[in-house]
Formats: sequence, C-alpha cells, structure tokens
Amino acid sequence: MGDVATVIRDAYAVDGAALDLGRAVHDGVLLPDATVQIALSMVARHGLVAGATGTGKTKTLQVMAEALSAQGVPVFVADVKGDVSGIAEPGEPDGPGARRNAELGIAHEPTGFPTEYLSLGGIGPGVPIRATVSDFGPLLLAKVLGANETQEASLALVFHLADERGLPLLDLADLRALLTHLSSKEGKAELEGLGGVSKATIGVLLRNLLALETGGGTEFFGEPQFDVADLMRTAPDGRGIVSCLELPAVQDKPRLWSTVLMWLVAELFETLPEAGDLPKPKLVFFLDEAHLLFNDASKAFVESVVQTVRLIRSKGVGVWFVTQSPRDVPADVLGQLGGRVQHALRAFTPQDQEALAAAVKTYPTSDLYDVEELLTSTGIGEAAVTLLNERGVPTPVVHARLPGPRSRMSPATDVAAAAAASPLQARYGTRVDAESAREILARRVQEAADDAAARQPAPEPEPAPAPRQRTTARRRSRPAPAPPSPAGGLGDFLDSAAGRQIQRELIRGVFGLLKKRRR
Repeated sequence: MGDVATVIRDAYAVDGAALDLGRAVHDGVLLPDATVQIALSMVARHGLVAGATGTGKTKTLQVMAEALSAQGVPVFVADVKGDVSGIAEPGEPDGPGARRNAELGIAHEPTGFPTEYLSLGGIGPGVPIRATVSDFGPLLLAKVLGANETQEASLALVFHLADERGLPLLDLADLRALLTHLSSKEGKAELEGLGGVSKATIGVLLRNLLALETGGGTEFFGEPQFDVADLMRTAPDGRGIVSCLELPAVQDKPRLWSTVLMWLVAELFETLPEAGDLPKPKLVFFLDEAHLLFNDASKAFVESVVQTVRLIRSKGVGVWFVTQSPRDVPADVLGQLGGRVQHALRAFTPQDQEALAAAVKTYPTSDLYDVEELLTSTGIGEAAVTLLNERGVPTPVVHARLPGPRSRMSPATDVAAAAAASPLQARYGTRVDAESAREILARRVQEAADDAAARQPAPEPEPAPAPRQRTTARRRSRPAPAPPSPAGGLGDFLDSAAGRQIQRELIRGVFGLLKKRRR
C-alpha cells in the first residue's frame, strides 16, 4: 500500500501553488499521505467536471472556486440551482464539509468568500447583466433563436447590413424593426441587395424572435452592456471575487442562459490581450450544464467554441465545463481540456454502456485501477481524476476523495439584499434606452416620405370645359417621384472620412461579436 501512495504522491507533486483536490483511495482504503492536487498554473489549461446527478459535481465546483479565490484568482460560476450562492457565507463548523475534511486530515475553518451576485437581465435576484444585440453577434443569436444554417447565414447578412448602415441593434425591438423594414415595400431594395436572403427567411426569423422576446430576451438584450472586466476583480484582502450568475429564476430558459455563458467567454476572448503562460490564471470560468450549449448547435457554432477554448488559455482564462457525461461535450472541445474530474457515471441502458466504454478509452492506461469499474463505483464526493502536472504531462488516473467546502453548502440567506448593496448595482441596475435602429429607421422612412411629398409638382389647374362638351380634358401626366436613397443622409455620412473611420473600427470577431479596436 505504501508503494501505491508513493506513486500517486509523486505523480501529483507540485512545487508551486496548487489546488488541493483531496486524497487518493485505493482498494477502498484512504491514503492520507497521497495528496491529489493541480498546479495553479495548469488550471488555465481548461477542464471537465462530469458525473451523474447527485454525485457531487456542484460541491466540487464550490471547493475549486474557494481554493482559487483564496489564492487571488477571480472565479465565475453559473449557479443553475442556487446551491453555490452560499459560498459567500461560512459553513457549519460541524457540518458535512467539516467532517469530510477531518476524515482527509485537512484543516477546516468555516469561511465565506467575497461574492458578487448577477442575474440574467434582472430576472431574479442579482445585478442585471445585459448585452446589446449587435455585440452578442449573429452566431450566438442564431443559437438562441434555434435557427438552421441557412437562417444563421441570413442573420449574419442582416447584422452586416446594420453595421454598414450605422443602425445600432441594442435590443430585440431594434432587430424586429430592421427585419420588419426589410420585409416591407420600403426595404425591398435593401433585402434584394443582401445576396440571397429571402423574404420567407425574414418571416421565420421574426416568428422565432417572438419566442425569444417572451422567453427572457427582452430583459437580457439592451443597455447598459455588462463589462466582462467586472468579472476579474479582487477583494481588498487580495482574494478573488466569485461572480455567481444566479439562474434559478430562468431554469426554464436553458437555450438563452447557456448561450449567454458562451457570450461571456467570447467577450473575454475578444477583449483580453495575449498573456502567455502565467503562474496563475486571470480568471477561471465554470460553464455549468454544458450539454445545453451544444444541443442542436450548428457546425459553425461548435467550430467557434473550439477556436475560442483553444486560444483563450493564452489570455490567462481557464474554462471548465460542468456536465453529466463527457459525451455531452464535442470531441474537438474535449481535446482541448487538460483536466478531468469524473464523478460516477451510471450505466443502466445500452446507450449508457456505450458512453461508458467510450469514456474509458479517453483515460490514460492505469496499472493501479480498473478504470471502467472506477467510473461506475465512486461514491458521493469522489471522482476519477487525471490532470496535467507542472510540465504539462497527464497524470495517472487516481480515485480521489475530494475535500468538503468551507463555505455554506446550502443557498445564501438573502441574495437580493447582497446584490442591492453591490457597487455594480449603480452601473447596471437601471436600464438605458438610447436612440438605436428602431428610431433611426422610423425617422428615415418618415424623411423619405416627406421628401417624396415635397418633390411632387403642384397640380396644374384643369382647363375650362369646352362649350357644349361634358367631358373634361385629360390631365397632363406627372413625372414619377425619384426613389429615395436606400441610406438617405446616413449614406452620405458613411461615405465621409468620419463614417469610414467608424466602419474600420467595427470588426466582427470569432462569434460575430462586435469587436472594438483596442487603442
């Protein structure tokens, strides 16, 4: 037994700062001297926390968030059920977390961690986070709308038109106004100029938009837009702030909130400068219920996720996917992940058996464990773990019994009061309604109508009727009014030096986000 403990301890040895992921178990026996840990610098190499419902994924996430915060690393957590909100408050001194740590020989001091509570557009308690439609981008919006590939491509062309015409798409009403305009008589020329976008496709997008408007989109899309830099703050005592996006009030809107999580990651990718390999991450992002992100996802969407995950590591951000089964995450994404914390898998059906067999093949060969048996037999709060050591080499699979949280394991007592007291509330609490595409389009249509009316020549007086003739003379035909310019005065501005400069500074990023040139 001593040899096994030595092998595991040496494989998981870390010279610098590390996250403690518990103690090894072999043949059902706890090995108190075999510490399982991951170097803090390797957390940015991304990872997966997986396991069936009730196996302890959420508490693993909470333990990792605590350890990262304690070492000055900001953390973002998607709190789907509200369980993680208790991280702000100390746990019970004799609760389950304390008992687990006593079993592992880990010092336990009940501790709360600096926490910021966020909400999706103000639905539920938390500081509202919002995004403008323009910055959200066509690819992510197409995912939320459930658009097929043709509709996704058409939406991208509509966004391109909005960029060219200087039509800010701030909220869904702006997008609806633009789509409605394109399907109208006044917007027919612009629709035909979009290169194959049909009026039928515009109609489908409008119908899908209605479902999004009533499904949380009206609240989320708009201004002020959330600045992802606010996810990367530390408390006065140097600990990283844990940002909890509270999602219990929008659990029935999974397509929206799961895509919003990816938007936040994409915003970080587009905003942050290159940083290279750092001794500790700038931010660690836990993307919960990751399977929702990839359900019915287009090829272009998955390719964008792969590209973002591959490159964001060099910007100092670690992304950890949290889901029930590794098969929930596409293979190209799994290939980018350096760490695995796999809680128990359940294999009740032939499909489950196939998934288990596939999962076993993705683990390094083990001389210490039967990996297939291990993946189905770990207890609550235990996992099959393999990570990257400080040299970037995968560690051998180990059966780990994970630590218990030092913070509260149940929801926080008053999330709403904590959010109301946040300094972010003053920045994001009140919605702003600036002039945008809806108002510009309405004004442009009115100006075109007024201009057309002004160009109409005054009607000529009718000649007097000829004597003894009852019919009137035929009126002289009037010249047809000149068609209004598609862009009107706005087109002149876009052709000006200032207009061209603005257009040069608007570049769409990997997800079609509106990326502003860093100065």
